[in-house]
Amino acid sequence: MVEKITEINDVINAFVWGPVMLLLLVGTGVYLTCRTGFLQIRKAPFIFKNTICTLFRKRDKNHGNNLSPFQAVATALAGTVGTGNIAGVTGAVFVGGPGAVFWMWVSAFFGMCTKYAEIVLAIRYRITEADGTYKGGPMYYIEKGLGKKWKPLAVAFALLAGIAAFGVGNIAQASEIGGAMQSLFGLKPMITGVLLAILLAVITLGGVQRIGQVTAYLVPFMALFYILAGLAVIVLRISDVPAALALIFKSAFSFQAVGGGVFGYAILLAMRQGFARGVFSNEAGLGSAPIAHAASSAQEPAEQAVWGIFEVFVDTIIICTITALTVILSGVYTMPGGLDNFVSNGAAAAAAFNAILPGTLGGKIINLSIIFFSITTLVGWSYYGERCWGYLTGENQRAILTFKIIYVIVSLLGTIGSGTLMWELTDTLNGLMAIPNLIALLLLSGVVVKITKEYFKD
Repeated sequence: MVEKITEINDVINAFVWGPVMLLLLVGTGVYLTCRTGFLQIRKAPFIFKNTICTLFRKRDKNHGNNLSPFQAVATALAGTVGTGNIAGVTGAVFVGGPGAVFWMWVSAFFGMCTKYAEIVLAIRYRITEADGTYKGGPMYYIEKGLGKKWKPLAVAFALLAGIAAFGVGNIAQASEIGGAMQSLFGLKPMITGVLLAILLAVITLGGVQRIGQVTAYLVPFMALFYILAGLAVIVLRISDVPAALALIFKSAFSFQAVGGGVFGYAILLAMRQGFARGVFSNEAGLGSAPIAHAASSAQEPAEQAVWGIFEVFVDTIIICTITALTVILSGVYTMPGGLDNFVSNGAAAAAAFNAILPGTLGGKIINLSIIFFSITTLVGWSYYGERCWGYLTGENQRAILTFKIIYVIVSLLGTIGSGTLMWELTDTLNGLMAIPNLIALLLLSGVVVKITKEYFKD
């Protein structure tokens, strides 16, 4: 039975993360970029001033039952920045070569406008509860923006995302935490699971405000920790960086045959790996992040949406690039046998850091980063799942509480098992989420353009 499920899932997964869907994901970003007049470039100074520069300002703490604009983006980044930024990118370089990094950048560039559009629609079509709480996301802008006849599409998105929350957002992350804690501290997975379940219960049962408070502190810390550690590694090989960058661009357009294969296969492999890892990492087009942004106290859709551009920039252009450069500078991806030399992609990333840093310091940095990234992903996806199941059950509070309890229990189980099949199934569901979301983005692109023009007074 398990073998049959795996076989069916492999077929669907090959389509979901295959060339057609990846081109649709990136193509939607290209379309939205053109329709908004290359917003990510045209309004770059405005975006910089209203995102990065605001991080150093004193923030108003009174946001009612909702999140501050920064808490919203921190929650979104919590769900977005995960093991894919380390393990996924490492795998892309091993399989697709250094050229995959260039195509990852391309997907991120256009993905900025995709995520911008998602957040614009999430704010525009969100609902307001009696207590002033905002709720939104693809299921809401599909139903309210496209009309009641499109509700089955909204339900499909919520169901796919609601199930994916238990896998990609939970079991896969908990499993990584269990392995990292055992490697670093010799802690048994069961003990890690109990501690993780208690931590997760305290955070998630406290509601969206507690989630926002935790992520607002934890996300900047974890991102800064990994960025500084990664930059330190790169500085140690700074003389080799120009050659590494040149290799990325050269390999991205390499039409040579690989291993006696078809002429031009190298560039196709690099493109597929780069697009897939880029989209999987920053989640632009998948529809998850706008669920968090919809809870922001911001009133102007475009004002909150520029944080989406910042989000993709931090996730892919900064964090993923640091991982990729470290792997390339270390040279471990050129080893005969490739990824078969390592028990996991994360282990390959650790080997890359260890090749440059003294002793086993690199491995410790990777394991600590995986713990931080995985915990925040667990927290971020707990809110995504809560909103999806809330939508499906008509905001039934008992059903939402049941989801939270099950989510906490699943995190405990995730630390003591590999969850391989669950990871593979929800990886497919994660990709399938994009289909209803992309349909809505394309059909409602006119709304995005109108709001953008009104806000920027184009």
